[in-house]
This record gives sequence, structure tokens and C-alpha cells, in this order.
Amino acid sequence: MKRIILVAVVLLAASVDMQAQLVKFGLKGGLNYANQSGSGITINSDNYDKEAITSYHAGLIAEIKVTDGFSVQPELLYSTQGATYKNAFEEFKNELGYLSIPVLAKINFNKTVSLDLGPQASFLLSERNNVNFKDAETFEFGVAGGLSLNVTKNFFLQGRYVLGLTEASQDAEVKNSVVQISAGFKF
Repeated sequence: MKRIILVAVVLLAASVDMQAQLVKFGLKGGLNYANQSGSGITINSDNYDKEAITSYHAGLIAEIKVTDGFSVQPELLYSTQGATYKNAFEEFKNELGYLSIPVLAKINFNKTVSLDLGPQASFLLSERNNVNFKDAETFEFGVAGGLSLNVTKNFFLQGRYVLGLTEASQDAEVKNSVVQISAGFKF
């Protein structure tokens, strides 16, 4: 009986250790360089030029190892995006806060570098602007692609471009786009 219990404990410990190697959780955060593309927003029949804004993102990640060269990385991020609109007389900043859920396929070139590609769904949580635009869209769908660099076993850096495929505003044909630079820790 003692041998059966000992074998069961060893198998359970090995299973837990194997599961720990298959799934890693972590935190990440970084800078966004966000802009909006498409036809401009007109305010009182005036056209405005768009300029990018610098903002931030932060959240949780999970990396699920499928094979030695492939894993899936779902994330749950708070990300601010938008643009600054200006003409010769006025300047308005439109900043949108999203709960973004990218699900990325990670193709590992080696233990250090991986290519990350996948879809991203974003839900509008907040809208801060200095002008009375009509309502922003509450859901946005996009694609994300970039590179990850594992600096150590637990510390990583990422660079990513996210292109919005759906409209960000109900009153104009604008789509969000953002370049993200991140640092994170997996445990």
C-alpha cells in the first residue's frame, strides 16, 4: 500500500511539474504610439489633421506551450489609443481606453526570438476627449503582429503593431492603429 501511495505522489508531482512547464502566466506593460487612419473627423465643417499620441498599455498574459516551436499567448490588456486633431486654430485630443484581448500564435525561431501573430478583440471602456464627437464604437476587431525577445527565462521584451479592421467612430471612417513596445515578466 505504501508503494502505491508513493508511486501516486511521484506521478502527481511529475504531472504538476509538466503542467507548470506547459503554461506560464505573467504581467506586461509598455508604451503605445497610437494614431487613427482613414477619413478625418470634421467638426463644425472644419477639417482637422491627425497626429499620433503616446499612451500606455498594461495587463496579464498566459503562454500555452503546444510544441517546442509553437505556443499560444492570450492576453488581457488595458490599452489607450486615439489621436490628436488640429488645424491652424485649435487642437483636440481624443483618447479611447480599451480592454483588449489579443490571442497570438507564437512561432519560436529559437529560445530567444519568436514571431507573434493573431487577432485582437477590443471593448471600449472609456472615452476622454476635448471635443464633443459623436459616440465611439464600443467594439473593435483588429490584427496584431510583432516580435518577442526572451532576455532571460522570465523577463521578455515585445514589439508589436496592431491594425484596427473595424471603425473606431460612428461618425467618421477612422480606424485605430498602434505600435506597442512592452516589457514583461513570466512566472
